[in-house]
Amino acid sequence: MVPHNIRNYIRRLRFDRGEMTQQALAERVGATRQTIIALEAGRYAPSLNLAFRIARAFDVGVEDVFQFDDKAETNDSQA
Repeated sequence: MVPHNIRNYIRRLRFDRGEMTQQALAERVGATRQTIIALEAGRYAPSLNLAFRIARAFDVGVEDVFQFDDKAETNDSQA
């Protein structure tokens, strides 16, 4: 199941931080580049632990990286 109700700003944050590569972010947070790709594409919801590590890598709060979209959940339940 694709986590449609979790949006993320990883790509924007990477570029705001001097165009950090997916590989550099992956190494910094202890994940694979493929995980970062899947996160950015919205195909994967991170564990709470990984979400905190990503936020810490950008020196921001978790909610600055990931946001829960209530509208998506409502639309899914109506489908």
